[in-house]
Amino acid sequence: MSPFKTEMLFIGVLNVHFFSFSQSTQESFRIEYDTFGELKVPSDKYYGAQTVRSTMNFKIGGVSERMPVQVIRAFGILKRAAAEVNQDYGLDPKIANAIVKAADEVAQGKLNDHFPLVVWQTGSGTQTNMNVNEVISNRAIEIMGGKLGSKIPVHPNDHVNKSQSSNDTFPTAMHIAAAQEVNEVLLPGLKKLQNALEAKSKEFSQIIKIGRTHTQDAVPLTLGQEFSGYVQQIKYGVARIESTMPRVYQLAAGGTAVGTGLNTRIGFAEKVAAKVAELTGLPFVTAPNKFEALAAHDALVELSGAMNTVACSLMKIANDIRFLGSGPRSGLGELILPENEPGSSIMPGKVNPTQCEAVTMVAAQVMGNHVAVTVGGSNGHFELNVFKPMMVSSKSCKMSRTPEVIIYSVS
Repeated sequence: MSPFKTEMLFIGVLNVHFFSFSQSTQESFRIEYDTFGELKVPSDKYYGAQTVRSTMNFKIGGVSERMPVQVIRAFGILKRAAAEVNQDYGLDPKIANAIVKAADEVAQGKLNDHFPLVVWQTGSGTQTNMNVNEVISNRAIEIMGGKLGSKIPVHPNDHVNKSQSSNDTFPTAMHIAAAQEVNEVLLPGLKKLQNALEAKSKEFSQIIKIGRTHTQDAVPLTLGQEFSGYVQQIKYGVARIESTMPRVYQLAAGGTAVGTGLNTRIGFAEKVAAKVAELTGLPFVTAPNKFEALAAHDALVELSGAMNTVACSLMKIANDIRFLGSGPRSGLGELILPENEPGSSIMPGKVNPTQCEAVTMVAAQVMGNHVAVTVGGSNGHFELNVFKPMMVSSKSCKMSRTPEVIIYSVS
């Protein structure tokens, strides 16, 4: 084959490859529109134009800054509840059933890859609410055999968000997520820790040691008595958290834009709360005053305060344990801490209390979280608090993840 023919063949192969690549690139997007114009939406994603526009407007952080899955799953529960109630008020049963199926997939975490938005967005969480509406709408359309992005026969606003506003859905999802984490992660973990400390208190009941006040030698007590103080701290921590939950169980759904319930049917709020309670097995009720539920988040500040107190307890307990286990030759050496990893290569016998150190760092983070929650909670202006996403989750304040972080640190 001549050099000329070889060159032409090579160019031809390149052209075919380029054409195929261009064709596949074009096929990987669908075109959707918002009021500003057309947008390219990845063809394999269920979200739509509003979500894409949000990714363009809020380029802060990365994957680690995304809205926590706990909040997204809570939205799935809420959207299912709303669809079932809306069916009672006349929504087409076929549309309602498709929304329910799609919302269930969101609640089960099956569609997590379709929620790319970060926490840093509008303070009402509108972008995430619309992200959820678009995902459920398109998945429902797919279930019904329609075309993604067509908004037919399931519209993200008219059907998925029917009788709702971002201003009442996001705070509702905040409360659902926080309540689930507290009941599924935090309280069981704290009770397990309480039982473990109580077992140690009994085991150490006959061991007499010197007590210390002001870090100086005082009078004797038993090691079991010392540990009984830790048991009581955790017991009180559980009680404090449980005492905050009645306010967390109050849901804003039905308040819509400013708390008046505009564009909802009479009884919608009560029915949605009852349906959420049924789906979660938790005693959710409709908030008695929707104006407070939208404009303030005192219930979450209160819960965060209780978790902050637990963090203080854990800091004290972890510090005591690591200091009592100091040594091995020149420390207090009253406790033998588990050697869960290799010790120092340059200082024989030195194994650091790394688990205690991890707990103290987590406690410090939780305390920082509470400061952020407090600032966010105090900045509700007029009819709407606009620090909602930051309060429920962000790098500096992971309210929905704080229970998880506390418990994994002490497990």
